[in-house]
Amino acid sequence: MRLLFLGDVVGEPGLRLVCAAVPVLRRHEALDLVVANAENVCDGAGLAPSQFRRLRKAGVDAVTMGDHLFRKREIITLLTDPEPRVCRPANLPAAAPGRGWIVVPAADGTPVGIISLLGRQYMKPADCPYAAAEAALADLEPRVRVKLVDFHAEATAEKVALARWLDGRVSAFVGTHTHVATADEQILAKGTAYLTDVGMTGPYDGVLGRRADRVIDYQRTGVPASFEVAVGDPRLAGVLIDVDTDNGRALTIRRLALRPEELPRLSDETPP
Repeated sequence: MRLLFLGDVVGEPGLRLVCAAVPVLRRHEALDLVVANAENVCDGAGLAPSQFRRLRKAGVDAVTMGDHLFRKREIITLLTDPEPRVCRPANLPAAAPGRGWIVVPAADGTPVGIISLLGRQYMKPADCPYAAAEAALADLEPRVRVKLVDFHAEATAEKVALARWLDGRVSAFVGTHTHVATADEQILAKGTAYLTDVGMTGPYDGVLGRRADRVIDYQRTGVPASFEVAVGDPRLAGVLIDVDTDNGRALTIRRLALRPEELPRLSDETPP
């Protein structure tokens, strides 16, 4: 099975690029499942149902969220869908609407478990991600062999530690939130594909997807400003992971970086 996970999709530029790229990538990379972190789609914070529908139409099978989950309260209708495709962090309070882990079918019908978790270092208060991961795995095992974790966290060490604790129990463990891709993709000793941060799908001419002038003014003056989404130089950041569906272990992991002008070439190429 080949999975594609897309890092934090930011604003309309990121959303447009995902909608243009995913149909091409599904064919070119023979993808079985596409998952995206979508917590920054709506003006940089949150996700609206109309935007979720655009992602689904483009071929995104499911989305994970993060600390901006409830910026748009309309998302509650998606979180409470009887067949959920939106996965909210599992270590939020138990009373929070939605599910912290979901199961979605891959292209061939194979069930894939998706787990969303929030970090606690330099982040807003959240419950223990270790305990939440344990609860998710207890529910998913043994009926689901292929399992993907999105750990939305700030601190690198927190991501590395949790991934090593889960090594061999999940197929893939990817980090999001920093909007900066790391170059440490690897398969851990017990078979879990790992990447500290997938990076950002959105406009790169700003500061982590926001207008550079607004962020710079705030940093120079301390005067609060509205950090509007930037618009230029959109790029897609993702990671491709091949998994053995018999045992759930990762076989390969490869980072993906893509600009819009590369899509015509991929469309014309014969898939490998």
